[in-house]
Parts: sequence; C-alpha cells; structure tokens
Amino acid sequence: MKEFIRLYLDAYRGLSTPAWMLALVMLINRSGAMVIPFLGVYMINHLHFSLEDTGMVLSCFGLGAVSGNFLGGWLTDKAGHFKVQLISLILTVPMFILLPELDTVVKLAIGVFALSLVSETFRPANSVSIAYYSKPDNVIRSFSLNRMALNLGFSIGPALGGFLAAISYAFLFYGNAVAALLSATLFFIYFRNRKGNEKKKSEVAEENEDQVSISPYKDVPFMLFSVLSCIFAICFLQLLSTLPLYYRNVYKMTEAEIGVILAFSGLVVFSLEMLVVHIAEKRFTSRTVIVAGTVMCAVSFLILNLAKGIPVLYLSMFVICLAEILAMPFMATVTLQRSSIKKRGAYMGINALSFSVAHIFSPLVGTKVAAAFGFETLWWGTVAALTIASVGFYFVMKQMKLSA
Repeated sequence: MKEFIRLYLDAYRGLSTPAWMLALVMLINRSGAMVIPFLGVYMINHLHFSLEDTGMVLSCFGLGAVSGNFLGGWLTDKAGHFKVQLISLILTVPMFILLPELDTVVKLAIGVFALSLVSETFRPANSVSIAYYSKPDNVIRSFSLNRMALNLGFSIGPALGGFLAAISYAFLFYGNAVAALLSATLFFIYFRNRKGNEKKKSEVAEENEDQVSISPYKDVPFMLFSVLSCIFAICFLQLLSTLPLYYRNVYKMTEAEIGVILAFSGLVVFSLEMLVVHIAEKRFTSRTVIVAGTVMCAVSFLILNLAKGIPVLYLSMFVICLAEILAMPFMATVTLQRSSIKKRGAYMGINALSFSVAHIFSPLVGTKVAAAFGFETLWWGTVAALTIASVGFYFVMKQMKLSA
C-alpha cells in the first residue's frame, strides 16, 4: 500500500507551477462544461428536433472546430499562445449567453458553429503553452495534468448540468458563460508577462530538427498518424453525441442520470490518468500505449452489445476512460516530438484538427447509423473501425522516429 501511495505521489512531483496553473484554468473552464454533453438531448427534448437534425447541428460544432483549429494554429505561430488563449476564453462568454435564444435548426447550427470556431482556437494555443511552461522531462505528465483537470471539470460540469437541465436548460448555457469568464480572468492575472522554458525546449527540438523543419502537411508519417488519430476520435467522441442519446432512448435514463454517468467518466480519468501515464511512459513506448488504448476503446463499445443493464453501461464507460488515458496524452506527445519551435503551433493545430474533424463525423455518422440501423449496428461498426485504427497505428508509428 505504501509503495502504491509513493508511486501515486511520484506521478505529480516535479511539475512546474505554471503547469499547475494551466491545469487550474482548465479545471474552472471545464467545470462549466454543461452544454455540449447535453446539446443533443436539449435539441430533441426541448426544441423537438429530429435525430437527423440533431446530428446535423452537432456536426456544425465539428465544422467550427476544424476552422477554429486551423485558425488557432496559425494565430499561435503569429501572435503567441497567450493572446490566442485569452481572446478565445473571453469571446466564448457572449456566445454561450446567446445560444439559448436560438430555437430553429438553422439558427442553432450557425450559433454552434460560431461558438466552436471561437472556443477551439484555444486548443492548439493551449497545447503550445503546456509545452512552453513545462519542464523538458515532464512534458507527457504536464499534458496529462492538463487533461486530468479537464476531466475533473468534466465530472463536475455534466453532474451539475444534469440537475440544472431538470430546472431549465438555459442555466446550462449561463453556467458555461460564467466558467469561461472566471477562467479568462485567472489566466490573464497569472500568465501575463510570464516566461517559460522555451530555450530549453528548443535545445531538445534540435535533436529532431532534420525531420521536423518541414511543414506538417509534408510530413507524410505524421499526416497518416493524424488520420488514424481522427478515426480514433470519431469513435471515442460517441461519448459526447450518440452515447447520451443511447442512454436516453434505450435505457430511458433521465438527464440527471446521464449527468451522473458522464461525471463518473470524468472522475475515473481524474483519479487514474497521472498514475497510469507515469507508469506507462517509464515502461512502454508511445506506440505500444497508443495501440493498447485504441484496442481498449474498441472493447468498451463491444461490451455494450455483449451484455445489457445499467452496471454494463458503467463498465463500458470505465473501459473507455482507460482507453482515453492511454491514447490521448501520448498522441499529443508524439505530435510535440515531431515539431520544431517554429512549426509547433502548426503541428499542434493538426493534432487538434484531427479531433475537430471527428466532431463533424462522429455525431453525423453516429446519428444516421443509429436512426437507420439501430445502436447495436453503430457499436459493431465502431468496434471494426477502432480495430483497423489499432493496426494502422502499429505500422505507421513504426515508421516514425520517436524518442520514446
């Protein structure tokens, strides 16, 4: 037991203070993340949209995310990660306040696109900021710390959101606005004029300069890696689109009950990510960890078709959380290892872009397949896609020169 506690505490040691503050900003911001997990349920139950219209609106979030990540990567290299993050956080406040006033498919689609465009410019800038402020030998754990904060916030937000939705859906949007404002305020106060470790990181980047001085779009192994990351994300992001609809339509769960199971996912990742990543980065290669995470994601959806019942839903959620813990921090690290200081924003933009594209296709394909063939067929297809992706990761990453 003492050894376990020591190992757990070691996972947090050595992280820089700015890395902790970035995580705190993320925690505050994501604690207000009530809208997106419930957006599909909101459109069907409150606005009475069809399943296909709901999928179309959710796909507009993905379109905005794609545009936002292109813009965010470009702006980060031009204007710097601090300005991009601050402006993104501030501008999302009025966006969330406006959304509950939009009650038609077209209006809400435009509003969701605009919100996503603004909010997703934050992602590549934030990734660059984590790399800039973390110590060179703690980059993976710094990314994990940030994701841990994201998931703790994600456990708080949906749980609170589920209860607020039972009173009024408008509270979901206003709660998101307040959280964005608070996180923007903290970010500005702490990070203005703060210096990081860029000089040290540039020295590390020099080791790979011969392979990363080109544009990410000309880095063929990396682009193939990004395509596979996108496939993984399309499957994983059923968590935010079709899975809540599955809980509602098949298991007849209430908004509060859906909020609890989503909160459970956040608590699992919050509790285990730093420990699992700390162990994995010392004992396994990035390729092994990412392949294992992709396989576990497939298993999580397979479980839904092999057994029924509420405990099965929680088991499936637990497995998909383990998949997330294993795959996502190392995907970001692989991207960082391929990039130079000058191209870091562009590379991290592509990394974020692979998930943004998934925000388009995940709800669009998921809702169409579920409406036409049922959720069981959707889960079988998801398992097949993830199995193919795991094989692809194995061979593509074999061609990539990585330091771990």
